[in-house]
Amino acid sequence: MNFRRRMLQQALRVSSRSASPLLRCADRWLDSLGSRQKEGKRVRTLEEMPGPSALGFIWDLFAKRGLARLHELQLEGRKRYGPMWKASFGPILTVHVAEPELIEQVLRQEGQHPIRSDLSSWKDYRQLRGHGYGLLTAEGEEWQSVRSLLGKHMLRPKAVEAYDSTLNKVVTDLVAKLQLRKQQHSSGVITDIAEEFYRFGLEGISSVLFDSRIGCLEPVIPVETERFIKSINTMFVMTLLTMAMPAWLHRLFPKPWDSFCRCWDYMFQFAKGHIDQRLTEEAEKMARGEEVQGRYLTYFLSRAGMPIKSVYSNVTELLLAGVDTISSTLSWSLYELSRHPEIQSSLRAEVLRVLGDRRLPTAADVAAMPLLKAVVKEIHRLYPVIPANARVIADRNITVGGYLIPRNTLITLCHYATSRDPAQFSEPDAFVPQRWLNRKEGKHPYASLPFGVGKRSCIGRRIAELEIYLALSRILIHFDVKQDPKGVVVKPMTRTLLVPESEINLQFIEH
Repeated sequence: MNFRRRMLQQALRVSSRSASPLLRCADRWLDSLGSRQKEGKRVRTLEEMPGPSALGFIWDLFAKRGLARLHELQLEGRKRYGPMWKASFGPILTVHVAEPELIEQVLRQEGQHPIRSDLSSWKDYRQLRGHGYGLLTAEGEEWQSVRSLLGKHMLRPKAVEAYDSTLNKVVTDLVAKLQLRKQQHSSGVITDIAEEFYRFGLEGISSVLFDSRIGCLEPVIPVETERFIKSINTMFVMTLLTMAMPAWLHRLFPKPWDSFCRCWDYMFQFAKGHIDQRLTEEAEKMARGEEVQGRYLTYFLSRAGMPIKSVYSNVTELLLAGVDTISSTLSWSLYELSRHPEIQSSLRAEVLRVLGDRRLPTAADVAAMPLLKAVVKEIHRLYPVIPANARVIADRNITVGGYLIPRNTLITLCHYATSRDPAQFSEPDAFVPQRWLNRKEGKHPYASLPFGVGKRSCIGRRIAELEIYLALSRILIHFDVKQDPKGVVVKPMTRTLLVPESEINLQFIEH
């Protein structure tokens, strides 16, 4: 049967552009049949899936600081119930998947227009205010159109390389800011380094979006920029609360929803102000007969004929999408490198060897820095910025791990659990970047997915990675990074995203 199935599949495998719906349906049926045979038992229902009671899950969440330790609940859930379990969070029933093979099954069945998750409170706000949807909230054909347009400027390597000069200017200001900060403390300790990198990340993405600066790395940050940063932070905290509360509860307990809306109001206002300013400048240049050659994303979106309402929503969402990735990755990278000075020395030697007499790395240089890439991969494995992703398969039921998952069910992909699975990674809790240099080590390709995979993968991945690579290499050129003299151990916590539980303080010694 397995041989006949492979032969049938080989005959049916044609490109998605030319395959008839009947052939694609038959192919999916064969995959499903093979999956069921592999299970060796009947397909089970959602009611048969293990998981905590509603009260038990609420107890785990609130009595044990669960909202802050949702990533750890993934490990506990897998230990208690196996690789799949269900749980209810307010009105939301979620199926948790915590094994790479099962995550792969979900993602290979997500269809042409995959839905990451409902993000119901984000959509409710946009409907309330009459805003358009951006890449993070749009669905279906609207999402596919925006994704295709942004992909031309954010996913193609050559297009991203064009931003290295812009980003290097931001990195130069970051290094100057770190030098200033270390001088303020006699021991060279910079406190709360994640906050500094957060501002750096926001300044970097702003330079890519607007080709202008918003003052995040100035000695005194503009009031409006500081307020924007606080709005992002509060919005992410309120996201979990507002999604867990039914809409009727907003009237009884209005504070979370009101706070959530005020944050989004300011974020849209902030983005709109910068967009309008840049487009006005371009219009004035054209009126004077000057040639306009924009090299920033707002320009590309507007020139492509995207309605201004959609430009506002997409730029607003892009402003907050990559900042935490940059801040978290840089903070944890330097934290771990400070605790592993031998790896830090090897990485510095690699950077200096590639650059030679130069001190300004380019996007092309990164290809010759395998240890740099390995360090970043290992940090993403240990501290995935998004500890759990989600999918909603809206158009059909699917079978995963022998269970029938009804359409429109929220499926949580437990990336934190899979990336720390000892079956996938030896010494899963240890910082061992060399594991990514050993091609013989058998890691499942879906065990660590910091940027997701497929159509719903992170659109800003290449820009965020380039910003991280440039910043990390130049920081190590200028500084020896040592542990906090107090020896404080920092652990991660969940705040929608995975962030440091306490301040990361590091000692910077100039070369």
